Amino acid sequence: MAAKVHDFTVEMTCEGCSGAVKRVLGKLGDKVTNVDIDMELKKVSVTSSLTSDELTETLKKTGKGVTFLESRDG
Repeated sequence: MAAKVHDFTVEMTCEGCSGAVKRVLGKLGDKVTNVDIDMELKKVSVTSSLTSDELTETLKKTGKGVTFLESRDG
């Protein structure tokens, strides 16, 4: 499957929260090619060949509230 950009809202309040997001996504290896985090908007954009459902489940491992927004072509 071609990589798409998946956008999520993640309830992040500090750098530790964004670090947790980067850690769990980093464990997916080459299935994730880019992670862009906007702390102010609490938005995480993930470029990946995985589905939005798979990424949602991974992001939930942070213990933060996660809401899937949209997927678009990278």
